[in-house]
Amino acid sequence: MASIPPLDREMASRYLVQLPGWGLREDPDRVERSFSFPDDGMVENFIARLEALFRNEGHKGTIRRTGTACTVSFRSEAIGGLHENDFIMAAKVNGMADEPYIPASASMGDISPTARRA
Repeated sequence: MASIPPLDREMASRYLVQLPGWGLREDPDRVERSFSFPDDGMVENFIARLEALFRNEGHKGTIRRTGTACTVSFRSEAIGGLHENDFIMAAKVNGMADEPYIPASASMGDISPTARRA
């Protein structure tokens, strides 16, 4: 069975222009973005939502947390590089990052996803 080749740098750069804040990194090739938050609760909430997204989409990403910041990266290990799906996932992460965070205490204890939207 033929393997899908990873995107070359030129094609990856074309996808990247649609992803504000993301950059291409090497060794290994990946698409990556850092996010900063004012407090631990916000970064923990964001990471929990990222992990749920990864599970729901069946597409693994890497999350590295440092204090109240985290870096998210995508790379398709099965093909040894970047795939279109890595960029789709990055776009979904951008959408999550744009959603306002409302702590559970401000939503009257309801922690359903709809309670977190302003």
